[in-house]
Parts: sequence; C-alpha cells; structure tokens
Amino acid sequence: MADDIKDPHAAATSAAEQDTSDAPALDAIQREKDALQDRLLRLAAEFDNYRKRVDRDRREQAEALAADALGDLLPIVDDLERALKAADTDDPLRKGVELIHKQMTDLLRKRGVKSIDSVGTEFDPRYHQAVVHEVSPDHREGEVIEEYARGYTLGDRLLRPAMVKVAKA
Repeated sequence: MADDIKDPHAAATSAAEQDTSDAPALDAIQREKDALQDRLLRLAAEFDNYRKRVDRDRREQAEALAADALGDLLPIVDDLERALKAADTDDPLRKGVELIHKQMTDLLRKRGVKSIDSVGTEFDPRYHQAVVHEVSPDHREGEVIEEYARGYTLGDRLLRPAMVKVAKA
C-alpha cells in the first residue's frame, strides 16, 4: 500500500518539467497561428481590392456603353435642329418636329448630357474642333465666332467636340 501513495513533491516537479518541455511547442503553435491570421487578413484585403476593382470596371463599362448610345443620338438632334431652321414658322409640320426635338433634348438632359456653349468663348481644343479660321477685326484672336455643330459632354466625358469657326487677328 505504501507504493500506492505518491510523493506530492515529486508530482509537482514532474508537472513543472512537463510545462517547460511544452513551452517550445506552444511558441511554435502561437507563431503558426499568427502567421495564419496574417495570411487571412492579407487575403481578405486582396479580395476586397479585387471586389472594388471589378465594381469600378463594371461601372466604367456601363458608363462607356451609355456614352456610346447617347452619342449615337446626337446626329438625330442635329438633323432636327437643321429641320427647324429650314422650316417656315407657319409650317404645320414644324410643331411635330419641335415636339420631337424637345423630347430628344429632354431625354439627353435627363441622362446627364450637357451641351457645350461655344460662341463668344475662347477656343479650347479639349471641347472645340476648329473647322474654319477667319480673319475678323470685330473679334479677339482665338474667339469662337460661329458654331456649325454643337458639342456635348456626359459628366466629365466628351461625347462630341463642337465644330466651330475661330477668329484670327
């Protein structure tokens, strides 16, 4: 029976030796956990950047498609404006053309398309395309004298530059 009773001091010494032998294993597990957590955070950040990039690309593609579609309507607006200039004021068809023109310009405005005011402004190659230069003592150098085709923007994007006549000194 005496063999069944263990020395409490010997048991405590044995437990302490076991704790010191487990310390390197615990440190290795902690380092592995930290490395995995760091990897997880990096992957989460990379995925978030990927998601943002895909969203931005989709938005830019949708804007480009909308700009193309709206740009295709601009020659129709030009033709309607030419028809209004050519028609007599008492022509019964003029009312219909005016109505269609108003609907088209309202549609463009609703979609964010803005016309570029050109006549009387300084020539800006970002928004104007000079098709004619004319010597004019009544205008300053580089002033837009006449607009042949109106220019349009959609937000910061140029849909079409204004085709203009520019004064020379």
